[in-house]
Amino acid sequence: MLLGLLLAGCGAPPPSSTPDDVARLEQAILALGPGIDPEEAARAARVSYEATARLAVAYEIEDGPLVHNMKVNAGTKPRGLCRHWAEDMEKALNAEGFRTLEIHRGIAHARNPILLEHSTSIISRRGDSMYDGIVVDPWREGGHLTWIATREDRRYPWEPRLAVLKWKQETGRTKRVSRAD
Repeated sequence: MLLGLLLAGCGAPPPSSTPDDVARLEQAILALGPGIDPEEAARAARVSYEATARLAVAYEIEDGPLVHNMKVNAGTKPRGLCRHWAEDMEKALNAEGFRTLEIHRGIAHARNPILLEHSTSIISRRGDSMYDGIVVDPWREGGHLTWIATREDRRYPWEPRLAVLKWKQETGRTKRVSRAD
């Protein structure tokens, strides 16, 4: 069973996005609520897809996410763990200087000793909770952007990253907590 999970999703990342893909994400961002600048929604959607494609090349993605993780951990691939994707997506989106959108980081399964911990970036309307946002996750399909409303993501029970890091520090599962993590 473990071998089947590891091999699931093997192969090169799917082809890059289409204009319709970007437009659907743009519309989903606009639907987060009033006050979102349409230009910012369009830019956030475009940057999410462009960053995913750029990072898939930089990370040398050739396999499904779990196989790629093994290669990163073995030192044969440069980056590509979910936290790398989350960090780099967050940087790309924050570099846009959005006024009406906010970028959050979420972590799922950190408290579950059986399931693998997973990290991602989340886009919300400025001032809203990450739970009112949209998960932008290029890791889960190995270099192909998956996006979904945070509350609709049944696969991952997202928690705010800083809350998880604080819990890890309090329980001795990590050494430090900082905004830079």
